[in-house]
Amino acid sequence: MKLLITLKKSPISSLQVHKDTVAALGLRKIGQTVEKEDNPSIRGQIFRVRHMVEVKEVPGTAEKKQAPKAETVAKEAAPKAEKAVKEVAPKAEKAVKEAAPKAKKAVKEATADM
Repeated sequence: MKLLITLKKSPISSLQVHKDTVAALGLRKIGQTVEKEDNPSIRGQIFRVRHMVEVKEVPGTAEKKQAPKAETVAKEAAPKAEKAVKEVAPKAEKAVKEAAPKAKKAVKEATADM
């Protein structure tokens, strides 16, 4: 979305921070209008000098991004998940087989000390 920012009040007797913000927005003269992308940094600049500027949204520039449907995402992710499971499953089984005797031994030692 785009914003139309118009300078309505002179920054002459304002704080230096406000003068710098107006200049950063690209405004030099009263009545001058600039078009900027709507993002958090521009919104923050506008908020800082809100008493000197007028802001309007440019009609027709709002972009609606639709999230993909869950079914589509699931269909795309399924083959990748299956591949990952096939790669990881043998390694996990091997690790469990190697760790089981050690775990049993540790349990026996722990219970023997009690």
